[in-house]
Amino acid sequence: MGKIAAFTYGLVAYVIFFVTFLYAIGFVGNIGVPKSIDTGVPLTLVHAILVDALLLGLFAMQHSIMARQGFKAAWTKIIPKAIERSTYVLIASLLLDLLYWQWIPILHIVWQTETPWAVWLLQGLSLTGWLIVLLSTFLISHFELFGLTQVYANLTSRSEAHPMFRTPLLYKLVRHPIYLGFLMAFWFTPVMTGGHLLFAIATTGYIFVGITFEERDMVSVHGDAYQQYQQQVPMIVPGLKLSSADTPAGEA
Repeated sequence: MGKIAAFTYGLVAYVIFFVTFLYAIGFVGNIGVPKSIDTGVPLTLVHAILVDALLLGLFAMQHSIMARQGFKAAWTKIIPKAIERSTYVLIASLLLDLLYWQWIPILHIVWQTETPWAVWLLQGLSLTGWLIVLLSTFLISHFELFGLTQVYANLTSRSEAHPMFRTPLLYKLVRHPIYLGFLMAFWFTPVMTGGHLLFAIATTGYIFVGITFEERDMVSVHGDAYQQYQQQVPMIVPGLKLSSADTPAGEA
């Protein structure tokens, strides 16, 4: 693949990601989108759970498998290294788009509040979560995280900088502010339906499983610096004292 083609590919993948990300805000919050988590044609409960769980599982499997270092090493023998991250982002975005399209609502109400101040508070906290997600990506390296840095470096024949371990702003409060933002976005809602609850539980489980694998990769790349960070900064709840479960393996 030529350099211009790789850069164009990366740019298209980024645009698809960003549109998908914006749609996610509307999908989860039932705000301003044609198909959301609580719209569509309801089917039987078992049918809905099976389909929705499959959609969530496909995304989780892709996200986890393609993020592992061993997979990346094998994958970049097949595709150019410059577009590896863009390909990961593109496939993840398309799987989310599939989820939006095929999601079957489960409209049983788990909890609901119609008190105006509570509605505004919960919606505001959810939107704050989305802002934390986006801000946190820019605090580290937004364009590297979503593949543009790599294709631009390839286009300009520049070598990619070795990833440096930094803890800017929110990363001094928790190790995973992106995941904290997602949890806020998914759980703070004035109306929790069965489908929304399924989505929130599944994504929460995936987040904590993903953290385990992600932190292993971070230790393998950054070594003692990251292990020290694990001891000093809580995983996902600001101000929470570290428990033995939060202590790096081998250091308890």
